[in-house]
Amino acid sequence: MRVLLIDDDVELCALLEEFLRREGFETGVENDGKRGLARAFAESFDLIVLDVMLPGMDGFEILRQLRQKNRVPVLMLTARAEDVDRIIGLELGADDYLGKPFNPRELAARIRAILRRTEAHGADSVLLAVNGVTLDPGSREVTVDGTRVETTTLEFDILEILMRSAGRVLSRDTLMEALYNRKTTPFDRSIDMHISHLRKKLEINRTLIKTVRGVGYQFCRTPAEGLTES
Repeated sequence: MRVLLIDDDVELCALLEEFLRREGFETGVENDGKRGLARAFAESFDLIVLDVMLPGMDGFEILRQLRQKNRVPVLMLTARAEDVDRIIGLELGADDYLGKPFNPRELAARIRAILRRTEAHGADSVLLAVNGVTLDPGSREVTVDGTRVETTTLEFDILEILMRSAGRVLSRDTLMEALYNRKTTPFDRSIDMHISHLRKKLEINRTLIKTVRGVGYQFCRTPAEGLTES
């Protein structure tokens, strides 16, 4: 698996590059934002580790431009105290985030969790069709009533989990463990944010993803199911 690390901390990058190589990853490093973006477009990577604060072009702008053309998974590195960085990163389509300072083993674990999820969902090419929404795990394409809808990597994965369990209520912890291999925390609203983005993209004239108060989320099997109280 090829991982691109974009971070201006040269010493940190050297340590992470050595550690990730020992963990079995082929690692590329760029310490400048513009060069990092150019390399991300020029070469094929399985995942990008992207710092928010970068010279030349910050991580948010890199992610914004990446998501216009590329769905490669992105794990963002943020200042631990800056919750706003995490929120903006998730809104732009980041797959996960990790606050600095961090243990390299946790970084490797999160990278593997993202890659396992991507591989697992891509392996099953059987189309899913529920309530006018069609999802193709092979091409990772989504259509609503025949119209294609662009989703981020994590939005696609959440939608697939919900559609495979259509009619059932899935808790935030269930979604968090399936996506990140960890439980949610009281202040972690990443799942809610991605669900909100999905609703804006998918729901034109009916409710597709219903919130069940105090429990979690349910993908509606029929338009009528979306009209019931939760």
